Amino acid sequence: MSDIDVEPGAARDSVLVASGSFDNFEQMSSSLEEIKNGNLEANDEDLNLNEPGQEDNQEETQNKDENGMDKGEDEDETSLDWTSKKKHIFVLSAAGKPIYSRYGNEDKLAWLFGVMLGLFRYSRDSIKSIHAGDTTYVFLSKKPLILVAVSKTGENVSQLILQLNYVFNQIVSMLTLQKITKTYEERPNYDLRRMLRGVDRLIDHLLNFSETEPAFTLGAIQCLPLALSDRDSISKAIKDACGKIKNLVFAILLGNNRLITLVQMKKYHLHPADIHLIFNIVQATESFKYSENWTPLCLPRFDNSGYLYVHVSYLAEDCQACLLLLTVEKDVFFPLSNAKQKIVEKLRINGSMQHINTSLLTLEESALASGFPELRHYLYKCKSTAQFYQPAICPPYSKDRVKLIELYKRAHQKTHCNSRPLKLSFERSSEEVVFSWDTKGFELYAVFEPLIDTASAILCVTKLLNWIKKKEDKLFHLNAYTF
Repeated sequence: MSDIDVEPGAARDSVLVASGSFDNFEQMSSSLEEIKNGNLEANDEDLNLNEPGQEDNQEETQNKDENGMDKGEDEDETSLDWTSKKKHIFVLSAAGKPIYSRYGNEDKLAWLFGVMLGLFRYSRDSIKSIHAGDTTYVFLSKKPLILVAVSKTGENVSQLILQLNYVFNQIVSMLTLQKITKTYEERPNYDLRRMLRGVDRLIDHLLNFSETEPAFTLGAIQCLPLALSDRDSISKAIKDACGKIKNLVFAILLGNNRLITLVQMKKYHLHPADIHLIFNIVQATESFKYSENWTPLCLPRFDNSGYLYVHVSYLAEDCQACLLLLTVEKDVFFPLSNAKQKIVEKLRINGSMQHINTSLLTLEESALASGFPELRHYLYKCKSTAQFYQPAICPPYSKDRVKLIELYKRAHQKTHCNSRPLKLSFERSSEEVVFSWDTKGFELYAVFEPLIDTASAILCVTKLLNWIKKKEDKLFHLNAYTF
């Protein structure tokens, strides 16, 4: 259908781990032990789970969502607002202790956690899902925790398991799996919420984020559009400033939930799932914008047993791109702070700061503006680099982004169905046409005007792939830089 020899966005050396499956969220390696010998588990006093300045009012904020709105701390199963939610997420310990509820107060829902534990134990820990009418119940055992999704959204079991995995990994990112496991081995009835104060805010944000951001469904990262030479200049500035710092593993620059660049230690790579957690933490933590921060962070797909230590800061008041420097050394805040200043100076001198700002302030073109009037929106993913591109969202989805994401989730569900995967699909309704195409090198999901015919859609897709190919230097991170 296309005359392109190499799929758009392909690169000789990928900056990310390309993974075909996100259902199994096991770690990739014991990388931290390889980088630095010794026990890297942080002590309790090393942990900084709250935003600076919020420790005193944590009790007030822990039942707020990311917009500061009341989560419904007084809600229980008798509340109309609580029962009207389309999706509930719960986390409990193997002893049935409540850990997290997306809505309502865990203590007032304690009986419900007991019912969920009873069902799980009755099935001898083998229950995976229950389907009752329009409601799907999904259970995920991630010892020593149990996660449950109750959904009326139409998502299938695999998609709900994916979300539960992300919730579990968000918890692990703050504590490490080793610490969680050790805690429950010593105290099976321990209330883990004592160690997770403030993390519910991150989980709330993560779940809302995943419902409006296709990166989670695709298992990929979107890059901030930049000329290849500009991205290379930024990467080189970071490499030059940080190259001699011992045991610096990753340097990540991001903006507008887009990756600007990633420079990494040789032999080591990040999984998109870990990058998604980083994006979520940065977006959900407003205080990062106002000062340099130093915090331990576990990246579960990289190594779920230990911490990396992260220097987090925005480049400057006049450039809202966020720089994260990740190391295995816990006492190098000031060397990394100095390196950050050198990076900023270099980016100002070579003009890269201005290029970043221009891209951050420039709205993405819609498919219509790019010359595809019959195409409302699309998602293109290059499999080998785990990167994707999407244009700006325009009417009729501008005010209903969730609807568009739901269309893509259904298309993705059919494309990756275990029993009968569809490599090519053209589905028409009265409101739109949803097209999906899964090849060895890429995935493409597109939403067309409802009256388009099959031949016109295929012709448009061919032109679109050629357009993306011509723009790939700008739309994707193609050159890998290492320390």
